[in-house]
Amino acid sequence: MLKIFIPTLMLVPTTWLAPAKWLWPTTLAHSLIIALVSLSWLKNMSEVGWSKLNLYMATDPLSTPLLVLTCWLLPLMILASQNHTAGEPVNRQRTYITLLTSLQIFLILAFGATEIIMFYVMFEATLIPTLMIITRWGNQTERLNAGTYFLFYTLAGSLPLLVALLILQNHAGTLSLLTLQYSSAMHLTTHADKLWWAACLLAFLVKMPLYGVHLWLPKAHVEAPVAGSMVLAAVLLKLGGYGMMRMTIVLEPLTPELSYPFIIFALWGLIMTGLICLRQTDLKSLIAYSSVGHMGLVAGGILIQTPWGFTGALILMVAHGLTSSALFCLANTNYERTHSRTMLLARGLQVALPLMTAWWFIATLANLALPPLPNLMGELMIITSLFNWSHWTLVLTGAGTLITAGYSLYMFVMTQRGPLPAHIIALDPSHTREHLLMALHILPLLLLILKPELIWGWAG
Repeated sequence: MLKIFIPTLMLVPTTWLAPAKWLWPTTLAHSLIIALVSLSWLKNMSEVGWSKLNLYMATDPLSTPLLVLTCWLLPLMILASQNHTAGEPVNRQRTYITLLTSLQIFLILAFGATEIIMFYVMFEATLIPTLMIITRWGNQTERLNAGTYFLFYTLAGSLPLLVALLILQNHAGTLSLLTLQYSSAMHLTTHADKLWWAACLLAFLVKMPLYGVHLWLPKAHVEAPVAGSMVLAAVLLKLGGYGMMRMTIVLEPLTPELSYPFIIFALWGLIMTGLICLRQTDLKSLIAYSSVGHMGLVAGGILIQTPWGFTGALILMVAHGLTSSALFCLANTNYERTHSRTMLLARGLQVALPLMTAWWFIATLANLALPPLPNLMGELMIITSLFNWSHWTLVLTGAGTLITAGYSLYMFVMTQRGPLPAHIIALDPSHTREHLLMALHILPLLLLILKPELIWGWAG
Protein backbone atom coordinates (compact mmCIF):
# COMPACT_ATOMS: atom_id res chain seq x y z
CA MET A 1 0.00 0.00 0.00
CA LEU A 2 2.66 2.49 1.07
CA LYS A 3 4.64 1.96 -2.16
CA ILE A 4 1.84 3.82 -3.90
CA PHE A 5 0.65 6.06 -1.10
CA ILE A 6 3.97 7.72 -0.20
CA PRO A 7 4.87 8.61 -3.84
CA THR A 8 1.38 10.09 -4.17
CA LEU A 9 2.00 12.22 -1.08
CA MET A 10 5.36 13.29 -2.53
CA LEU A 11 3.61 14.57 -5.63
CA VAL A 12 2.59 17.65 -3.62
CA PRO A 13 6.14 18.92 -2.91
CA THR A 14 7.10 17.92 -6.47
CA THR A 15 4.34 20.15 -7.81
CA TRP A 16 5.46 23.14 -5.77
CA LEU A 17 9.21 22.73 -6.24
CA ALA A 18 9.35 21.91 -9.95
CA PRO A 19 10.46 24.79 -12.22
CA ALA A 20 7.54 26.41 -14.05
CA LYS A 21 8.42 25.12 -17.52
CA TRP A 22 8.79 21.54 -16.24
CA LEU A 23 5.67 21.61 -14.04
CA TRP A 24 3.34 19.62 -16.31
CA PRO A 25 5.89 17.09 -17.64
CA THR A 26 7.24 16.22 -14.16
CA THR A 27 3.83 15.84 -12.50
CA LEU A 28 2.57 13.82 -15.46
CA ALA A 29 5.60 11.50 -15.43
CA HIS A 30 5.42 11.11 -11.65
CA SER A 31 1.71 10.29 -11.63
CA LEU A 32 2.07 7.94 -14.60
CA ILE A 33 4.76 5.96 -12.76
CA ILE A 34 2.43 5.72 -9.72
CA ALA A 35 -0.37 4.51 -12.03
CA LEU A 36 1.87 1.84 -13.59
CA VAL A 37 3.14 0.61 -10.21
CA SER A 38 -0.45 0.44 -8.93
CA LEU A 39 -1.15 -2.27 -11.53
CA SER A 40 0.84 -4.63 -9.29
CA TRP A 41 -2.13 -4.57 -6.87
CA LEU A 42 -4.11 -6.58 -9.39
CA LYS A 43 -1.94 -9.62 -8.64
CA ASN A 44 -3.65 -10.81 -5.48
CA MET A 45 -2.10 -14.02 -4.22
CA SER A 46 -3.62 -14.33 -0.76
CA GLU A 47 -6.12 -17.02 0.23
CA VAL A 48 -8.41 -14.90 2.39
CA GLY A 49 -8.81 -12.10 -0.15
CA TRP A 50 -7.15 -9.37 1.92
CA SER A 51 -3.60 -8.52 0.99
CA LYS A 52 -1.13 -5.61 1.19
CA LEU A 53 -2.19 -5.27 4.82
CA ASN A 54 -0.80 -2.61 7.09
CA LEU A 55 -2.25 -1.01 10.21
CA TYR A 56 -4.99 0.98 8.51
CA MET A 57 -5.14 -0.08 4.89
CA ALA A 58 -5.48 -3.22 2.83
CA THR A 59 -6.68 -4.30 -0.60
CA ASP A 60 -9.07 -7.06 -1.48
CA PRO A 61 -10.66 -8.10 -4.80
CA LEU A 62 -13.44 -5.54 -4.34
CA SER A 63 -11.32 -2.47 -3.66
CA THR A 64 -8.37 -3.28 -5.96
CA PRO A 65 -10.05 -2.44 -9.31
CA LEU A 66 -11.32 0.86 -7.89
CA LEU A 67 -7.92 1.72 -6.41
CA VAL A 68 -6.19 1.06 -9.71
CA LEU A 69 -8.84 3.12 -11.53
CA THR A 70 -8.16 6.00 -9.11
CA CYS A 71 -4.41 5.89 -9.71
CA TRP A 72 -4.87 5.53 -13.46
CA LEU A 73 -7.03 8.63 -13.62
CA LEU A 74 -4.64 11.20 -12.14
CA PRO A 75 -2.19 11.33 -15.10
CA LEU A 76 -5.18 11.48 -17.43
CA MET A 77 -6.63 14.46 -15.55
CA ILE A 78 -3.26 16.21 -15.70
CA LEU A 79 -3.07 15.54 -19.45
CA ALA A 80 -6.59 16.84 -20.01
CA SER A 81 -6.18 20.02 -17.93
CA GLN A 82 -2.94 21.18 -19.46
CA ASN A 83 -4.46 23.29 -22.19
CA HIS A 84 -7.22 25.14 -20.37
CA THR A 85 -5.07 26.12 -17.38
CA ALA A 86 -2.16 27.23 -19.56
CA GLY A 87 -3.13 30.88 -19.45
CA GLU A 88 -3.24 31.06 -15.65
CA PRO A 89 -0.44 32.19 -13.30
CA VAL A 90 1.96 29.37 -12.39
CA ASN A 91 0.91 29.33 -8.73
CA ARG A 92 -2.68 28.69 -9.71
CA GLN A 93 -1.60 25.85 -11.95
CA ARG A 94 0.34 24.38 -9.03
CA THR A 95 -2.70 24.73 -6.76
CA TYR A 96 -4.84 22.99 -9.36
CA ILE A 97 -2.49 19.99 -9.63
CA THR A 98 -2.20 19.88 -5.81
CA LEU A 99 -5.99 19.66 -5.51
CA LEU A 100 -6.12 16.79 -8.02
CA THR A 101 -3.34 15.02 -6.10
CA SER A 102 -5.08 15.51 -2.75
CA LEU A 103 -8.20 14.01 -4.28
CA GLN A 104 -6.20 10.92 -5.22
CA ILE A 105 -4.72 10.73 -1.70
CA PHE A 106 -8.19 10.80 -0.11
CA LEU A 107 -9.53 8.25 -2.58
CA ILE A 108 -6.67 5.80 -1.96
CA LEU A 109 -7.33 6.14 1.78
CA ALA A 110 -11.08 5.66 1.24
CA PHE A 111 -10.89 2.57 -0.98
CA GLY A 112 -8.02 1.07 0.99
CA ALA A 113 -9.46 1.67 4.47
CA THR A 114 -10.08 -1.35 6.68
CA GLU A 115 -12.06 0.68 9.24
CA ILE A 116 -15.47 1.97 8.22
CA ILE A 117 -14.98 5.22 10.15
CA MET A 118 -11.78 5.93 8.23
CA PHE A 119 -13.65 5.21 5.01
CA TYR A 120 -16.37 7.63 6.13
CA VAL A 121 -13.89 10.42 6.95
CA MET A 122 -12.14 10.06 3.59
CA PHE A 123 -15.49 9.77 1.80
CA GLU A 124 -16.30 13.21 3.25
CA ALA A 125 -12.81 14.61 2.69
CA THR A 126 -13.12 14.16 -1.09
CA LEU A 127 -15.78 16.89 -0.91
CA ILE A 128 -13.26 19.64 -0.20
CA PRO A 129 -10.92 19.41 -3.23
CA THR A 130 -13.85 18.65 -5.56
CA LEU A 131 -15.72 21.67 -4.29
CA MET A 132 -12.67 23.89 -4.79
CA ILE A 133 -12.12 22.58 -8.32
CA ILE A 134 -15.77 23.17 -9.27
CA THR A 135 -16.16 26.60 -7.69
CA ARG A 136 -12.79 28.04 -8.68
CA TRP A 137 -12.10 26.55 -12.12
CA GLY A 138 -15.63 25.92 -13.32
CA ASN A 139 -16.75 27.38 -16.63
CA GLN A 140 -19.90 29.35 -16.04
CA THR A 141 -21.37 31.81 -13.57
CA GLU A 142 -23.59 29.03 -12.24
CA ARG A 143 -20.61 27.27 -10.69
CA LEU A 144 -21.14 28.54 -7.11
CA ASN A 145 -24.71 27.36 -7.28
CA ALA A 146 -23.50 23.95 -8.49
CA GLY A 147 -20.95 23.79 -5.66
CA THR A 148 -23.66 24.56 -3.09
CA TYR A 149 -25.91 21.83 -4.48
CA PHE A 150 -23.04 19.35 -4.43
CA LEU A 151 -22.03 20.23 -0.87
CA PHE A 152 -25.46 20.17 0.72
CA TYR A 153 -26.77 17.06 -1.02
CA THR A 154 -23.70 15.09 0.03
CA LEU A 155 -23.65 16.43 3.58
CA ALA A 156 -27.38 15.94 4.17
CA GLY A 157 -27.05 12.35 2.98
CA SER A 158 -23.97 11.46 4.97
CA LEU A 159 -24.75 12.89 8.42
CA PRO A 160 -27.24 10.09 9.20
CA LEU A 161 -24.53 7.62 8.14
CA LEU A 162 -22.19 8.87 10.86
CA VAL A 163 -24.85 8.31 13.54
CA ALA A 164 -25.63 4.88 12.09
CA LEU A 165 -21.94 3.93 12.22
CA LEU A 166 -21.64 5.02 15.87
CA ILE A 167 -24.67 2.87 16.74
CA LEU A 168 -23.09 -0.06 14.87
CA GLN A 169 -19.84 0.44 16.78
CA ASN A 170 -21.79 0.28 20.04
CA HIS A 171 -23.56 -2.88 19.04
CA ALA A 172 -20.82 -4.88 17.30
CA GLY A 173 -17.84 -3.54 19.24
CA THR A 174 -15.84 -3.08 16.05
CA LEU A 175 -16.00 -1.26 12.73
CA SER A 176 -13.12 -3.15 11.13
CA LEU A 177 -14.07 -4.65 7.79
CA LEU A 178 -11.75 -7.57 8.53
CA THR A 179 -13.78 -8.71 11.54
CA LEU A 180 -17.21 -7.16 11.00
CA GLN A 181 -18.29 -9.89 8.60
CA TYR A 182 -17.73 -12.49 11.34
CA SER A 183 -19.67 -10.66 14.08
CA SER A 184 -23.02 -12.08 15.16
CA ALA A 185 -26.06 -11.16 13.10
CA MET A 186 -28.09 -8.25 14.42
CA HIS A 187 -31.76 -8.77 15.30
CA LEU A 188 -33.31 -5.89 13.45
CA THR A 189 -37.01 -5.83 14.29
CA THR A 190 -38.12 -2.36 15.44
CA HIS A 191 -38.96 0.70 13.36
CA ALA A 192 -35.81 2.38 14.63
CA ASP A 193 -33.79 -0.45 13.08
CA LYS A 194 -35.43 0.23 9.74
CA LEU A 195 -34.46 3.90 10.04
CA TRP A 196 -30.93 2.78 10.89
CA TRP A 197 -30.88 0.64 7.73
CA ALA A 198 -31.95 3.62 5.64
CA ALA A 199 -29.34 5.88 7.32
CA CYS A 200 -26.61 3.38 6.45
CA LEU A 201 -27.43 3.45 2.75
CA LEU A 202 -28.73 6.98 2.20
CA ALA A 203 -25.30 8.64 1.97
CA PHE A 204 -24.16 6.16 -0.66
CA LEU A 205 -27.39 6.41 -2.66
CA VAL A 206 -27.03 10.21 -2.79
CA LYS A 207 -23.42 9.85 -3.89
CA MET A 208 -24.16 7.32 -6.61
CA PRO A 209 -26.65 9.09 -7.27
CA LEU A 210 -30.02 7.37 -7.10
CA TYR A 211 -32.71 8.94 -9.29
CA GLY A 212 -34.57 11.41 -7.09
CA VAL A 213 -31.49 12.61 -5.22
CA HIS A 214 -29.50 13.12 -8.40
CA LEU A 215 -30.09 16.81 -9.01
CA TRP A 216 -26.63 17.86 -7.83
CA LEU A 217 -24.90 15.69 -10.42
CA PRO A 218 -25.81 17.36 -13.75
CA LYS A 219 -25.16 20.77 -12.18
CA ALA A 220 -21.78 19.77 -10.76
CA HIS A 221 -20.72 18.04 -14.00
CA VAL A 222 -21.76 20.82 -16.31
CA GLU A 223 -20.06 23.54 -14.30
CA ALA A 224 -16.87 21.64 -13.40
CA PRO A 225 -13.68 21.95 -15.49
CA VAL A 226 -12.68 18.85 -17.43
CA ALA A 227 -10.64 17.26 -14.61
CA GLY A 228 -13.51 17.83 -12.18
CA SER A 229 -15.96 16.12 -14.52
CA MET A 230 -13.56 13.25 -15.12
CA VAL A 231 -12.92 12.50 -11.47
CA LEU A 232 -16.59 12.96 -10.53
CA ALA A 233 -17.80 10.56 -13.21
CA ALA A 234 -14.99 8.06 -13.00
CA VAL A 235 -14.26 7.70 -9.30
CA LEU A 236 -16.42 9.76 -6.95
CA LEU A 237 -19.68 8.13 -8.05
CA LYS A 238 -18.03 4.76 -7.42
CA LEU A 239 -17.48 5.64 -3.76
CA GLY A 240 -21.24 5.25 -3.35
CA GLY A 241 -21.34 1.79 -4.90
CA TYR A 242 -18.28 0.64 -2.99
CA GLY A 243 -19.71 1.89 0.33
CA MET A 244 -23.00 0.10 -0.34
CA MET A 245 -21.21 -3.16 -1.08
CA ARG A 246 -19.26 -2.85 2.16
CA MET A 247 -22.28 -1.96 4.29
CA THR A 248 -24.72 -4.57 2.99
CA ILE A 249 -22.75 -7.27 4.86
CA VAL A 250 -24.04 -5.81 8.12
CA LEU A 251 -27.57 -4.98 6.99
CA GLU A 252 -28.31 -8.57 6.02
CA PRO A 253 -31.76 -9.52 7.39
CA LEU A 254 -33.55 -6.29 6.46
CA THR A 255 -32.33 -5.64 2.94
CA PRO A 256 -34.66 -7.99 0.96
CA GLU A 257 -37.80 -6.25 2.31
CA LEU A 258 -36.58 -2.67 2.51
CA SER A 259 -34.70 -2.42 -0.76
CA TYR A 260 -37.82 -2.65 -2.98
CA PRO A 261 -38.48 1.10 -3.33
CA PHE A 262 -34.79 1.84 -3.92
CA ILE A 263 -34.48 -0.77 -6.68
CA ILE A 264 -37.64 0.59 -8.30
CA PHE A 265 -36.31 4.15 -8.11
CA ALA A 266 -33.00 3.03 -9.60
CA LEU A 267 -34.62 1.26 -12.55
CA TRP A 268 -37.17 4.01 -13.09
CA GLY A 269 -34.24 6.44 -13.08
CA LEU A 270 -32.60 4.38 -15.83
CA ILE A 271 -35.57 5.08 -18.11
CA MET A 272 -36.22 8.67 -17.00
CA THR A 273 -32.62 9.85 -17.35
CA GLY A 274 -32.47 8.15 -20.74
CA LEU A 275 -35.52 10.10 -21.87
CA ILE A 276 -34.00 13.31 -20.47
CA CYS A 277 -30.83 12.57 -22.49
CA LEU A 278 -32.86 12.18 -25.67
CA ARG A 279 -34.01 15.80 -25.54
CA GLN A 280 -30.84 17.33 -24.14
CA THR A 281 -29.14 20.22 -25.94
CA ASP A 282 -26.08 20.49 -23.71
CA LEU A 283 -23.36 17.92 -24.44
CA LYS A 284 -21.89 17.68 -20.93
CA SER A 285 -25.35 17.54 -19.39
CA LEU A 286 -26.23 14.59 -21.64
CA ILE A 287 -23.15 12.64 -20.52
CA ALA A 288 -23.89 13.51 -16.87
CA TYR A 289 -27.47 12.22 -17.07
CA SER A 290 -26.28 9.04 -18.76
CA SER A 291 -24.07 8.48 -15.69
CA VAL A 292 -27.15 8.63 -13.45
CA GLY A 293 -28.78 5.91 -15.54
CA HIS A 294 -25.76 3.59 -15.45
CA MET A 295 -25.35 4.09 -11.72
CA GLY A 296 -29.03 3.20 -11.29
CA LEU A 297 -28.24 -0.22 -12.77
CA VAL A 298 -25.30 -0.55 -10.38
CA ALA A 299 -27.51 0.33 -7.38
CA GLY A 300 -30.05 -2.29 -8.47
CA GLY A 301 -27.32 -4.92 -8.86
CA ILE A 302 -25.96 -4.22 -5.37
CA LEU A 303 -29.31 -4.07 -3.57
CA ILE A 304 -30.51 -7.50 -4.67
CA GLN A 305 -27.37 -8.93 -3.07
CA THR A 306 -26.50 -11.87 -5.27
CA PRO A 307 -22.92 -12.72 -6.28
CA TRP A 308 -23.84 -12.02 -9.91
CA GLY A 309 -25.36 -8.67 -9.01
CA PHE A 310 -22.25 -7.65 -7.06
CA THR A 311 -19.89 -8.77 -9.81
CA GLY A 312 -21.92 -7.04 -12.51
CA ALA A 313 -22.02 -3.86 -10.41
CA LEU A 314 -18.24 -3.82 -9.94
CA ILE A 315 -17.51 -4.53 -13.61
CA LEU A 316 -19.95 -1.84 -14.72
CA MET A 317 -18.48 0.67 -12.25
CA VAL A 318 -14.96 0.24 -13.63
CA ALA A 319 -16.11 0.17 -17.26
CA HIS A 320 -18.35 3.20 -16.79
CA GLY A 321 -15.49 5.03 -15.07
CA LEU A 322 -13.28 4.73 -18.13
CA THR A 323 -16.06 5.32 -20.67
CA SER A 324 -17.72 8.39 -19.19
CA SER A 325 -14.36 9.94 -18.36
CA ALA A 326 -13.39 9.47 -22.01
CA LEU A 327 -16.65 11.10 -23.13
CA PHE A 328 -16.06 14.11 -20.89
CA CYS A 329 -12.57 14.48 -22.38
CA LEU A 330 -14.03 14.39 -25.87
CA ALA A 331 -16.69 16.93 -24.93
CA ASN A 332 -13.90 19.10 -23.58
CA THR A 333 -11.88 18.91 -26.80
CA ASN A 334 -14.99 20.17 -28.61
CA TYR A 335 -15.51 22.88 -26.03
CA GLU A 336 -11.92 24.11 -26.27
CA ARG A 337 -12.32 24.55 -30.02
CA THR A 338 -15.86 25.91 -30.34
CA HIS A 339 -16.31 27.47 -26.86
CA SER A 340 -19.83 26.12 -26.68
CA ARG A 341 -21.38 23.00 -25.21
CA THR A 342 -24.58 23.33 -27.24
CA MET A 343 -24.73 20.44 -29.66
CA LEU A 344 -26.54 22.44 -32.34
CA LEU A 345 -23.62 24.84 -32.66
CA ALA A 346 -20.85 22.27 -33.10
CA ARG A 347 -21.96 19.63 -35.56
CA GLY A 348 -20.42 17.79 -38.45
CA LEU A 349 -16.99 17.69 -36.87
CA GLN A 350 -16.10 14.51 -38.74
CA VAL A 351 -15.19 16.65 -41.74
CA ALA A 352 -12.80 18.79 -39.69
CA LEU A 353 -11.35 16.28 -37.20
CA PRO A 354 -11.73 12.78 -38.65
CA LEU A 355 -9.39 11.06 -36.17
CA MET A 356 -11.31 12.48 -33.21
CA THR A 357 -14.45 10.99 -34.73
CA ALA A 358 -12.89 7.54 -34.43
CA TRP A 359 -12.44 8.10 -30.68
CA TRP A 360 -15.98 9.49 -30.42
CA PHE A 361 -17.30 6.39 -32.15
CA ILE A 362 -15.50 3.92 -29.86
CA ALA A 363 -16.46 5.84 -26.70
CA THR A 364 -20.11 6.09 -27.82
CA LEU A 365 -20.29 2.39 -28.56
CA ALA A 366 -18.75 1.67 -25.16
CA ASN A 367 -21.39 3.87 -23.55
CA LEU A 368 -24.24 1.94 -25.18
CA ALA A 369 -22.61 -1.35 -24.09
CA LEU A 370 -21.44 -2.95 -27.31
CA PRO A 371 -20.33 -6.58 -27.01
CA PRO A 372 -17.70 -7.72 -26.03
CA LEU A 373 -16.83 -4.63 -23.96
CA PRO A 374 -16.87 -4.86 -20.14
CA ASN A 375 -19.80 -2.39 -20.11
CA LEU A 376 -21.99 -5.05 -21.70
CA MET A 377 -20.60 -7.75 -19.40
CA GLY A 378 -21.54 -5.73 -16.30
CA GLU A 379 -24.95 -4.74 -17.64
CA LEU A 380 -25.83 -8.29 -18.69
CA MET A 381 -24.89 -9.72 -15.30
CA ILE A 382 -26.97 -7.09 -13.49
CA ILE A 383 -29.94 -7.50 -15.85
CA THR A 384 -29.80 -11.30 -15.47
CA SER A 385 -29.67 -11.15 -11.69
CA LEU A 386 -32.49 -8.58 -11.62
CA PHE A 387 -34.57 -10.81 -13.88
CA ASN A 388 -34.00 -13.68 -11.48
CA TRP A 389 -35.22 -11.46 -8.64
CA SER A 390 -38.37 -10.40 -10.49
CA HIS A 391 -39.36 -11.02 -14.09
CA TRP A 392 -40.97 -7.59 -14.35
CA THR A 393 -37.62 -5.84 -14.13
CA LEU A 394 -36.94 -7.01 -17.69
CA VAL A 395 -39.44 -4.44 -18.98
CA LEU A 396 -37.58 -1.60 -17.24
CA THR A 397 -34.02 -2.74 -17.97
CA GLY A 398 -34.90 -3.62 -21.57
CA ALA A 399 -36.45 -0.22 -22.20
CA GLY A 400 -33.48 1.37 -20.42
CA THR A 401 -30.88 -0.29 -22.65
CA LEU A 402 -32.90 0.58 -25.76
CA ILE A 403 -33.08 4.26 -24.79
CA THR A 404 -29.37 4.24 -23.87
CA ALA A 405 -28.54 3.05 -27.38
CA GLY A 406 -30.83 5.75 -28.76
CA TYR A 407 -29.31 8.71 -26.96
CA SER A 408 -25.73 7.48 -27.40
CA LEU A 409 -26.18 7.34 -31.17
CA TYR A 410 -28.05 10.66 -31.09
CA MET A 411 -25.06 12.22 -29.33
CA PHE A 412 -22.63 10.78 -31.89
CA VAL A 413 -24.69 11.80 -34.92
CA MET A 414 -25.33 15.30 -33.58
CA THR A 415 -21.68 16.06 -32.87
CA GLN A 416 -19.97 14.28 -35.76
CA ARG A 417 -22.22 13.87 -38.80
CA GLY A 418 -23.80 16.31 -41.24
CA PRO A 419 -22.41 19.47 -42.79
CA LEU A 420 -19.99 21.67 -40.86
CA PRO A 421 -21.85 24.84 -39.71
CA ALA A 422 -20.82 28.05 -41.46
CA HIS A 423 -19.76 29.82 -38.27
CA ILE A 424 -16.95 27.32 -37.58
CA ILE A 425 -14.13 28.84 -39.60
CA ALA A 426 -10.87 28.17 -37.77
CA LEU A 427 -10.56 24.95 -35.77
CA ASP A 428 -7.33 23.90 -34.10
CA PRO A 429 -6.17 20.49 -35.31
CA SER A 430 -6.35 17.70 -32.74
CA HIS A 431 -3.15 17.42 -30.71
CA THR A 432 -1.07 14.35 -29.94
CA ARG A 433 -1.80 15.03 -26.26
CA GLU A 434 -5.52 14.54 -26.87
CA HIS A 435 -5.03 11.34 -28.81
CA LEU A 436 -2.78 9.97 -26.07
CA LEU A 437 -5.43 10.89 -23.51
CA MET A 438 -8.13 9.03 -25.42
CA ALA A 439 -5.88 6.03 -26.03
CA LEU A 440 -5.16 5.76 -22.30
CA HIS A 441 -8.92 5.68 -21.64
CA ILE A 442 -10.00 3.31 -24.36
CA LEU A 443 -7.10 0.83 -24.39
CA PRO A 444 -7.58 -0.36 -20.77
CA LEU A 445 -11.26 -0.80 -21.58
CA LEU A 446 -10.44 -2.94 -24.61
CA LEU A 447 -7.73 -4.89 -22.77
CA LEU A 448 -10.15 -5.78 -19.96
CA ILE A 449 -12.06 -7.85 -22.52
CA LEU A 450 -9.08 -10.22 -22.54
CA LYS A 451 -8.77 -10.60 -18.76
CA PRO A 452 -12.06 -9.71 -17.08
CA GLU A 453 -11.25 -11.60 -13.86
CA LEU A 454 -9.19 -8.56 -12.78
CA ILE A 455 -12.41 -6.68 -12.11
CA TRP A 456 -14.72 -9.55 -11.08
CA GLY A 457 -14.49 -8.81 -7.40
CA TRP A 458 -15.49 -11.62 -5.08
CA ALA A 459 -17.10 -13.88 -7.62
CA GLY A 460 -13.92 -15.63 -8.75
